[in-house]
Amino acid sequence: MTSTSSKTLLLLWIDAHFFPVICAAATWWRRLAGLFTRPDRKTPPRSIIFLKLAEQGSTVLAGEMIKQAAERVGRENVYFLMFEENRFILDVMGLVPPENVLTIRTRSAWSMAASCLARLREIRRRRIDACIDMEFFARSSAVISYLMGTRIRVGFHCYFGEGPYRGDLFTHRVLYNAHLHASKIFLTLVNALDAPPEKLPTFNYAPPARVSLPLFAPAAEEVAEVAKMLDGLAGGAAGGGPRRLILLNANASDLMPLRKWEPQNYVELAKRLLDAFPDAAIGFTGGPSEAAKVEGLVRQAGSPRCLCLAGRTTLRQLLVVYGLAEILVTNDSGPAHFAALTPVDVVVLFGPETPLLFGTLSPRNHSIWAGLACSPCINAWNNRQTACRDAACMKAITVNQVFQTVCQVYRQRTQTPA
Repeated sequence: MTSTSSKTLLLLWIDAHFFPVICAAATWWRRLAGLFTRPDRKTPPRSIIFLKLAEQGSTVLAGEMIKQAAERVGRENVYFLMFEENRFILDVMGLVPPENVLTIRTRSAWSMAASCLARLREIRRRRIDACIDMEFFARSSAVISYLMGTRIRVGFHCYFGEGPYRGDLFTHRVLYNAHLHASKIFLTLVNALDAPPEKLPTFNYAPPARVSLPLFAPAAEEVAEVAKMLDGLAGGAAGGGPRRLILLNANASDLMPLRKWEPQNYVELAKRLLDAFPDAAIGFTGGPSEAAKVEGLVRQAGSPRCLCLAGRTTLRQLLVVYGLAEILVTNDSGPAHFAALTPVDVVVLFGPETPLLFGTLSPRNHSIWAGLACSPCINAWNNRQTACRDAACMKAITVNQVFQTVCQVYRQRTQTPA
């Protein structure tokens, strides 16, 4: 398991081919055990653990759900189980005590298995009352939630073949509603705790019209440090002092490469923005592993006002950068949701998924979606798989369309005359 891409594909393959059998076996065992024991399912829980192994963006969308759980049982009694590399955003949001964030290592198959077993023993030792599985029909997470030994387990259940089979391992089986935004879908999970298990999936709960997010609040010294770095890169490189910053994120998650907008489109967009706004600098963002590719895009832009931020910041510093920037243009991926925690305007390009379900919660969100008849093709029911190899939905988004949106937002923020 070397690269992130190969690791992700391997995990998806294992989940699809091995865990249906494991789910069936666990279901059989659960029903057999139910003949001899009747755990209490109706007493409100005193402690709750959330299970969301991957996808940091979903963790941001679940912020209100985690907050409501803390209001029920107290923040000190809320826990979270996730992959080690994904805990950053949970720590930034500050909704779960750091000591209650339990992580699974993913460096190798053996490391992952050993780490998972160790975490399950720890969860059982803590005697946590309830587990809320946030995964959309992942079989492995259903099995992990069952092995935790909590007396209450909440998760999405496949009732009539409308989603991937994951056994019958939850005490509170919630219906997945593909017509609700993901943030509201998550809220149904925590509110299902109030419903009698035998009456689910029907229960008397209506999600709120709007879901809010906490705002990231960096320390003053963090802002000063990052601002100094940006001034040196943008001002020093351009020879004109500090400039307004527009960020471009030309990367997308390895989980769904079809989300990517062509890198050359970002280069063309950067050139046009540099011509349109002489007071602006363009920053290309990305992780350390993407630095070489991002440097290549910066060179193609061919301007001293275009700079590479990939690999130059920590993830926390990247949020500070978002807060100091005017606009972020990004594919539909984690950074769009991270940026929603800051005051930056976010222009998000959607293709195989839809902003109706996964748009950011920022009041400064601007989604661009072609709305082709075949889009969205990826959803929870098909286990986020697609037969598409062309990404026509992303190709349908033109540079001119994105440029016009960014210009409009930039002028509104900076009051630059047209």
